[in-house]
Amino acid sequence: MLINNFDPVAIQIFSLEIRWYSLAYILGILLGWILSKKIFINHAEIRQQFDDYLTYLIIGIIIGGRLGYILFYNFNYYSKNPIDIFKIWEGGMSFHGGLIGIIAVSVWFAKKHDHNHFSYLDVVSIVAPIGIFFGRIANFINSELYGVETTLPWAVKFIKVDDLYRHPSQLYEAFFEGIILFIILIYFRNKGYMKIPGLISGLFLILYSFFRFIIEFFRVPDEQLGYLLLNFTMGQIISFTFLIIGAYLFITKYEIK
Repeated sequence: MLINNFDPVAIQIFSLEIRWYSLAYILGILLGWILSKKIFINHAEIRQQFDDYLTYLIIGIIIGGRLGYILFYNFNYYSKNPIDIFKIWEGGMSFHGGLIGIIAVSVWFAKKHDHNHFSYLDVVSIVAPIGIFFGRIANFINSELYGVETTLPWAVKFIKVDDLYRHPSQLYEAFFEGIILFIILIYFRNKGYMKIPGLISGLFLILYSFFRFIIEFFRVPDEQLGYLLLNFTMGQIISFTFLIIGAYLFITKYEIK
């Protein structure tokens, strides 16, 4: 069994703090951008526009992620404390909200340049697991989104939380939603699935949602929400919704293939 007593601050220069979570965002975006430009974009025009697209993508992630957390996970608090909406440094981002933000800016950007939005979303889907991996590692370092109590040999005691040994659910997500998902998507990309825009995006939604749904069983639900419909968490409910959307998208696109 392991002890987690990591400092969430990676670098401190006088009063300036650079946290692991910020570095995870930066590293994930940088690696995704480099790999997209060097390997995954086959369309010359899209490669040319990708740098501009990245700017809007970052905006979509931040705004979507923040609004998603507010609406899905903590609406009661923020409706009474609207000024705190802007205090992003205090935490509170939703992956699904960021995903919605990405979809929104991708549709807008692609329409502006007369491109198929799935040509952008497929590329983002391939590299997204890289960002997810680093993000979940940062969650582990921050002792947040931790798991339920367990006696398994790899259980972790999060000193900043309590004295219980818990599932390192953040590491489960880093492995399945990061490494395994990336490998699977690369496999299907090499099988030619990117030739039909939308197939890879559909696969991403299906696989990410499936992994997230299962791992949520080992994760403590958000304190302000607890367990909801049929004893599922909010993360599971949203993941199931996106899984259905992904399945519909994949089936309709596969018929074209």
